[in-house]
Amino acid sequence: MSPRLLVFAGSVRRDSFNARLARFAAREAEAAGAQATLLDIADFGLPLYNGDLEADEGLPAGAVRLKELFLAHDGFLIASPEYNGSISPLLKNAIDWVSRPVAGQPPLVWFRGKVAGLMAASPGALGGLRGLAHVRQILSGIGVVVAPAQHAVARAGEAFDGEGALAEDPHGKAVRQVVRETVRLAAKLNA
Repeated sequence: MSPRLLVFAGSVRRDSFNARLARFAAREAEAAGAQATLLDIADFGLPLYNGDLEADEGLPAGAVRLKELFLAHDGFLIASPEYNGSISPLLKNAIDWVSRPVAGQPPLVWFRGKVAGLMAASPGALGGLRGLAHVRQILSGIGVVVAPAQHAVARAGEAFDGEGALAEDPHGKAVRQVVRETVRLAAKLNA
């Protein structure tokens, strides 16, 4: 059975480079034999994580839906923007809500043993590379097997064509490698 990958960006900005990168990665995942589900975190209306809110009202409906999607997939392809050298608040907030325990479920079942492929895009010279180290650290700490390959698209304004595809060299080729490695790892771990 082909692996199921959830593909998303850690940005909701209109015309986000990372949303473009996620769309490119989803197409490449399908081409590599995976079932890719592209989502937009903004569609889930997640409030800023607050333990008091959770205690008083339970999990928001959007968090419940997002947790179901994470559980139903074998891994993730994440295009993460870099905010001041780290992870975006949107992505961290989504991870925090999805990680919340649910009675009758093993701890962190939405993450443990799943695979993640990481990528970033930025108009800067490093392409979001510094933020990927933090995303890798967070995901590894909650049981995700993070693919060794990753790629940061520097000077992203020049890297995408009008159709949202990446220039083949060097970015398209490198992102394709991340995607293929993630698909292979997810297939092996879930065989």
